[in-house]
Amino acid sequence: MSAIYLNGERVPRERAVISVYDHGFLYGDGVFEGLRFYSGRVFKLREHLERLEESARHIHLVIPGTLETLANDVEATVLASGMSDGYVRLIVTRGVGNLGLDPRSCPVPQVIIIADGISLYPVEMYEKGMEIVTASTIRNHPNALNPRIKSLNYLNNILAKLEAIQAGVPEAIMLNHMGEVAECTADNIFVVEKGRLRTPPRNAGILAGITRATVLDLARASGIETLEETLTRHDVYTSDEMFLTGTGAEIIPVTKVDGRPIGNGLPGPVTRSLRGKYHDLVRNAGNS
Repeated sequence: MSAIYLNGERVPRERAVISVYDHGFLYGDGVFEGLRFYSGRVFKLREHLERLEESARHIHLVIPGTLETLANDVEATVLASGMSDGYVRLIVTRGVGNLGLDPRSCPVPQVIIIADGISLYPVEMYEKGMEIVTASTIRNHPNALNPRIKSLNYLNNILAKLEAIQAGVPEAIMLNHMGEVAECTADNIFVVEKGRLRTPPRNAGILAGITRATVLDLARASGIETLEETLTRHDVYTSDEMFLTGTGAEIIPVTKVDGRPIGNGLPGPVTRSLRGKYHDLVRNAGNS
């Protein structure tokens, strides 16, 4: 079962529609967040709403109402879905306007909240690891469209995703304009080198993931040295372990990149430990 709220009102799926003149549809003018809920509780709701507001502020989009009202609407949508565990897509578009780019023709932004199920990768990949490739499509230059804006325009990521699909794998590494490792099409990247956990910094052209931040906190609490620093493909190829993080994916191990095995070709101990700690955290948060 799913539930949909459109501008604060619950609507059935067949009537959950927007105008063809909505600038989110016409031009990708809007922002969004993906959230997970466990045992009926939304995980890291405040952090996601704050990032949504930050993305909106960057593009001069005013979200209707307050974050508290939005939080209540998200929780109401989850409750209405009747599901214990699932996924929320929270979208704010510029709203209905005229043909043409001018956002001033859109007087009222639209807020859409969808609660539904999600399954990005098969269970086997979490147990044995996934294979990925490096895409030729680079991450957006930050002076063109800053990757820290979680915008409705995902064509950059989709082009890289198509390269992954054509290579027969589920994900692809995207490099930035400097040729450095940025992130995958929908997930942040971590490597383990000699027991140290390394991940690209924010200025590498990444979306600062909520799961990424949670994993860094878990690693530090476990006494694992963490480094947010520039990574190259050399660092990836020679790493002992590698995994990806994201709201939908959670933590998933990577065991082969561009045909090269990572470490011994199996999910490593740091990855397995952090996966366990993350699952304990979300279960406890859902039951609190």
